[in-house]
Amino acid sequence: MIDNYKDWLEQLPYALLGYRTTTRTSTWATLYLLVYGTEEVIPAKVEIRSLQIIQEAELDDAEWIRKSYEQLALIDEKRMITVCHGQLYQQRMARAFNKHVRTRVFQIGQLVLKRIFANKKEYKGKFAPNWQGPYMVRKVLSGGAVVLAEMDGQEWPKAINSDAIKRYYM
Repeated sequence: MIDNYKDWLEQLPYALLGYRTTTRTSTWATLYLLVYGTEEVIPAKVEIRSLQIIQEAELDDAEWIRKSYEQLALIDEKRMITVCHGQLYQQRMARAFNKHVRTRVFQIGQLVLKRIFANKKEYKGKFAPNWQGPYMVRKVLSGGAVVLAEMDGQEWPKAINSDAIKRYYM
């Protein structure tokens, strides 16, 4: 427990060790494993073979090199497993998001309003209207994009995503 708020700097390495050695839900791996290719080693029980341990175990150089090479091959396998877990996690997130998405269907000739985004040049300030129009739907493209036209028939050069428009009711 920290008694004084000023000694946070002394506690920082312990907090970082906890952060880096916690298993992430998305990848089912720790940051330490992804960076170094092996699980973290707690100083109390040393599992990394040093030169002294190799001499005590009487391993010859060829066997030590072979075991080291096998561990390096396992790093790629662990990373591939982590990539698979990440992809599965993204699929689960996309499925959960898409469950709540309503598809918007527009027909040619329908009247719509276009959202005015704050980073565009037609934005007039926070007290100005958020929608402009009406516009007429000229073409409906795949993937939810539509091509709009002014009421006088002049077609817009770029397609616009359907989440930036809404139906206009007179």
